[in-house]
Amino acid sequence: VQLVESGGGLVQAGGSLRLSCVASEITFNMQTMNWYRQAPGNQRELVATITSRGLTNYADSVKGRFAISRLNARNTVYLQMNSLKPEDTAVYYCNTKGLLTGRTYWGQGTQVTVAS
Repeated sequence: VQLVESGGGLVQAGGSLRLSCVASEITFNMQTMNWYRQAPGNQRELVATITSRGLTNYADSVKGRFAISRLNARNTVYLQMNSLKPEDTAVYYCNTKGLLTGRTYWGQGTQVTVAS
């Protein structure tokens, strides 16, 4: 299983970014997909989840600003981030769990920096 994130960068506060995560060697349409983030000195935290049926859930800190979506035809999950704040600065990781093995998979991460 490979997860490859892209789309991070430097943005001014109030700006937007869209992260992408392409999955391979996995039955993507059956997977629940997650976005996590980790800021320096902090624990990795769950930001957003989308189930195989398209149900979504968000951390309170990003509700109303972030939107997770998926395109099964492209094995891709997205994280649209709007109204970005300096406290959103972190490395963002794509995550899923193997349906049969229960093993957790992570991408390499993509850096998001929000300047004030």
